Amino acid sequence: MVDVRGNLDRVRERIVRAAERAGRGPGDVLLVAVSKTVDLERIRAAVAAGVPALGENRVQEARDKIDAIGRPVPWHLVGSLQTNKARDAARLFDWVHSVDREELARELDRRAGALGRRVEGLVQVNLGDEPQKGGLPAADVKGLLDAVSGLAHLRIRGLMCIPPMTATADEARLWFRRLRALRDETGLEHLSMGMSGDFEAAIEEGATMVRVGTAVFGPRPARGEAP
Repeated sequence: MVDVRGNLDRVRERIVRAAERAGRGPGDVLLVAVSKTVDLERIRAAVAAGVPALGENRVQEARDKIDAIGRPVPWHLVGSLQTNKARDAARLFDWVHSVDREELARELDRRAGALGRRVEGLVQVNLGDEPQKGGLPAADVKGLLDAVSGLAHLRIRGLMCIPPMTATADEARLWFRRLRALRDETGLEHLSMGMSGDFEAAIEEGATMVRVGTAVFGPRPARGEAP
């Protein structure tokens, strides 16, 4: 049995220390516990231990979990989103980290408006121009922000990135710094960056949200195993 409470406490301690090293308060950083493939028992344990937010990669998996667990904390979509899933995403999620095109932003806005909701959004940036990843090039961010600035039900609050794979957390700092510089240029508030292997470096470089899965919930099941 995974000690979710103990894991969560350790992650919180690491967030506090990283924030202190950067001269920031721990309240400046939101921990989004990513529950992709995690069973309901462990998610409920995290909620009972005081996790502040939950994150999912896929709309379908999130729908099943939210139907079972409800909304004890905000839910964040941290994976890519197809435009034809915008209706479900607008209903299920409080935050969408993967807005990367005007068509998707407008559809999320329309669907959220029809539901009487407002969704908070982050623009996903593909800093390494990796074709296998979602996100738009850094040079296109300002144009997208200008295009969606008047939306009433989708409010863009910051930027998100999944940087290229690096051997060490310190090597990821270059990418985190680039995203922070881009955020500063745009005048936005939030930076969603850093996962289980590098979230401390991300916090030291300015992250306001970290997306941490295995460090909270333990190892994910191997492909083909039941979650």
